[in-house]
Amino acid sequence: MRRRQGAVEPLVFHTFNTVFMIMLVIVTLYPFLNTIVVSFNAGNDTIRGGLYLWPRQFTLQNYKAVFASGTIYDAFLISVARTVLSTILNIFLTTMLAYAISRREYIFRKPITAIFVLTMYFNAGLIPGYFLMKDLHLLNNFLVYVLPSMISAFNLIVIRTYIGTISESLVESARIDGAGDFKIFWRLIFPLCKPVLATIALFVAVGAWNSWFDAFLYTSSRQELSTLQYELMKLLSSSMNANSNPAVANGVGMEHMTQVTPISIRAAITIVASVPILMVYPFMQKYFVVGLNVGSVKE
Repeated sequence: MRRRQGAVEPLVFHTFNTVFMIMLVIVTLYPFLNTIVVSFNAGNDTIRGGLYLWPRQFTLQNYKAVFASGTIYDAFLISVARTVLSTILNIFLTTMLAYAISRREYIFRKPITAIFVLTMYFNAGLIPGYFLMKDLHLLNNFLVYVLPSMISAFNLIVIRTYIGTISESLVESARIDGAGDFKIFWRLIFPLCKPVLATIALFVAVGAWNSWFDAFLYTSSRQELSTLQYELMKLLSSSMNANSNPAVANGVGMEHMTQVTPISIRAAITIVASVPILMVYPFMQKYFVVGLNVGSVKE
């Protein structure tokens, strides 16, 4: 009787676990899949509702409306350049500072840590921030996308904590071999931090890619510095009244205007904005797995 019970319990657990995970995947993926369906469906038909996993009236007019404006392509390049530079600088500089304040022999590590932690709780506000960018001559300047995000207080604390888990004997061995602080950081600490850096890099990249308010605030008077998210936001705002949207009218033609609605445009914009950053995730996945393996064997 006990043997039979011992054989049934694992089967019940695995069955329940499999069903639960399948339901979780469905709940997670369905909203995104439904957004894709809406983006490929005629807007006037979408209003009827009842769209699930396949479009009833397939059309590309929603995407033609999104890409009708020639500024989308230049804005895409600006967003890519901003995301790449912000991610690289943030990861490198934040990790370097995290290594410095993780060293016990550095006497200013506690005051510097306290200063950065304070910035997580207190903010000067929108207007002082604007005047600061103005005094630094960063208005209508591409660097306004990069310089303010070079150091992140939250990321700094996370990386410093991770560096604290690295064995001190490795650093001492490197010093005995004659390595300096920068060489220890670049050849030892930085490679060992790849799992946490991959996670932080994804967070920074997603934040830089999705940001549009700073473009509206600091560079709105220079069209050539507009980002993809800002252009899509303007298109979404104007699509609330499709007849007054010249980009939609010129891109899809007046005879197709009934196929484009704010709901369908919003779905197409969501896909256009999401797909590029989603393509980055598979390259980061292996580092997430390594980080879990490292964490599972850590003392």
